[in-house]
Amino acid sequence: MIGEASSSSPCFSGSNALSHVYIQYPPLSCHVPGSRSIFYDDGNKLILSLTSNQVFSWRIAPFNPYVAPSSDPISEGPVLSIRYSLDLKLLAIQRSSREIQIWNKETGDALSQKCRSESESILGFFWTDCLTCDIVFVKTSGLELYSYNAESRSLHLVETKKLNISWYIYTHESRLVLLASGMQCKSFTGYQLSSAGIIRLPRFEMVMAKPEANNKPVLAAEDVHIVTVYGRIYCLQFDRVAMLLHLYRFYRDAVIQQGSLPVYSNKVAVSVVDNVLLVHQVEAKVVIIYDIFADSQTPISAPLPLLLRGFSRANAASTQPTCKASGASESRDLCDTEVTIYGDQWNFLVPDLVCDVSNGFLWKINVDLEAISASSSEVPLILDFLQRRKLEADKAKRLCLAIVRTIILERKPVPTVARAIDVLLTAYSHAIKTGSYYKRIMAEETSQSGTSNLSRPTAVVSESHTGIDTSGKFTKQEPERGTENESCSRSNLSTSESDSSLKTTSHNLDPSIGKTDREFLLEPGTSGGEVPSTGQTQILGSGSDHSNSNPSEQHQSQVTSSAATSPADFYTCVFAPVEEEMAGDGSYLIAIIVEFLRSASLEKLKVHPNTYVLMVQIFARDERYAELGLFVMNKIIEPSKEVALQLLESGRRNLQIRKLGLGMLRQLSLHHDYVLLLVQDGYYLEALRYARKNKVNTVRPSLFLEAGYASKDPQHLAAVLRFFSDFIPGFKNTSDHHTYHRIVAEMNS
Repeated sequence: MIGEASSSSPCFSGSNALSHVYIQYPPLSCHVPGSRSIFYDDGNKLILSLTSNQVFSWRIAPFNPYVAPSSDPISEGPVLSIRYSLDLKLLAIQRSSREIQIWNKETGDALSQKCRSESESILGFFWTDCLTCDIVFVKTSGLELYSYNAESRSLHLVETKKLNISWYIYTHESRLVLLASGMQCKSFTGYQLSSAGIIRLPRFEMVMAKPEANNKPVLAAEDVHIVTVYGRIYCLQFDRVAMLLHLYRFYRDAVIQQGSLPVYSNKVAVSVVDNVLLVHQVEAKVVIIYDIFADSQTPISAPLPLLLRGFSRANAASTQPTCKASGASESRDLCDTEVTIYGDQWNFLVPDLVCDVSNGFLWKINVDLEAISASSSEVPLILDFLQRRKLEADKAKRLCLAIVRTIILERKPVPTVARAIDVLLTAYSHAIKTGSYYKRIMAEETSQSGTSNLSRPTAVVSESHTGIDTSGKFTKQEPERGTENESCSRSNLSTSESDSSLKTTSHNLDPSIGKTDREFLLEPGTSGGEVPSTGQTQILGSGSDHSNSNPSEQHQSQVTSSAATSPADFYTCVFAPVEEEMAGDGSYLIAIIVEFLRSASLEKLKVHPNTYVLMVQIFARDERYAELGLFVMNKIIEPSKEVALQLLESGRRNLQIRKLGLGMLRQLSLHHDYVLLLVQDGYYLEALRYARKNKVNTVRPSLFLEAGYASKDPQHLAAVLRFFSDFIPGFKNTSDHHTYHRIVAEMNS
């Protein structure tokens, strides 16, 4: 039996166990006294809890476990499905398989739409931001597209698409509806309804293995999932006979099967966190992580459990007064319930939520980047993986630099370190070219922009007392009665970094920033050419204008950043710390830096001058002056003021190196610094000639006069004085002239 309740501590021991995927305490409590059922409105990112005469709604984007619910009155009666319009002005309720009611919140008016034919029934409905219609009814006879007339407060039938439908699935994130038909329900027709128009996918069939017995299995709605990964829409189909999870990718004119993933459980669920595909093996109680950016079907790590982190009964109990003071709702307390990971009444919401129906808890699923990176020995692979993470880009960046620093300190072979450096600099170069490194992108978590990471798995009917129907409804065996303890409020437990901030859909390394309406359409067709690469524009959700978006969803944004590591980051976080920790021969670190310079040159990236300064310091420390000279003359060490000054500093023990530093100053036309150094070395007459030749007028005459006086040679001092008298107008009237003219006279007397 899956998810049997237990009072044993392992349910709450996840904080210290090894896990790559976890849910973070506290959850959002969506239980209210008298609640009959819970629904998921993915178009508005709402969890809805119904009583006999009210609907309570919690906004879940961004995820905030302490958010207070809002409520609206509803009339009594059966509720098969309930959804708000995208502007939150209308509330549609499916009362039966033949009737849908629409209530205007502003006016209080209601209208009812019923099936006109006795032979058809309503499977469900969804609101859309399509320009031609507002709401779509999915019937057994096909789709009916309606527009709502605010003046007449009525529905107008815009278009009908006739076809036999057994069941359907739809996600607002993708704006894609898949309609199943046929004896085995494996024939599909798809439509994408977005602000850019309606696109019909070609009809296709899903693969189903034949069982040994002479019977034909029927594909169920709960075995099909729509997910959006790196801006590409996939359909994942669980083949129960073959125990495979088939992947299908959608294009404008084709649906292409792109491999299969092994399944080790008779029940699977799918989540997407930061473009990472999570396949939950429910019966085995483990989750497998995939990164399908490059169509790879190899798991990122070994299967590990999904764990609950941050929960402590003592700490949770201490927060009850705070929770009750908030007055959000009379919700049940986690301390008084038992949480069973992968319980029977767990319902996964694509992309990254799970609802515990029995307890009325909504959890957010998180990926532990640090644990994943620590458990992988494939350095280039894990660096590539981390570079594509956006929700925790800063953490991913720090992990990348730490990994490179570690393999250098462990003195891994130079080619191994070079491959790691190549991965990071290639990603940085790509980020520079696409603009994602410089731009601080405001990625809205709204359904209108198609970036909210929420979609709705659906089924025809509730197959059990804990099933999900076509409306996204969670059904219970019995309604909960009586007043429950309020949920725990803000505790002194620190939540995860990914939970404490607003979350946005990540952008992959291909140009997927600044999307317009046009870019949210289906991918280019595959006819006459190969399947588009991952760098091409992919299908996403809607591309509607933000001015028409849900007002309650606007301003829910976060500044996203890039995990790309710049050459300056390499110096600051890798080379400088490593040089301090590594003792003895510096030839290994020099070899690593040379590989870094090679990679940066290939990507045409500018290297931080301090990297070259560090090379000079290492060469000088090891007294490898001949090699240092070759590196400078062959421009392996790029000329800069910082390098020149370091050469001069290191050249105190080697005259040839000091000459290289002086020559670099001349090469860079740093005449002022060159003149000062000549004076410092006592070559003040040569400095005067150089200053006159190169018109250096920024050096104070007193500097030269002081140097001439220090030489104790009256002829040199007189020559300097005569030089400034001849070439600087008005110098004879200055105090310097009077002072040193007197000194020359005294020295000659």
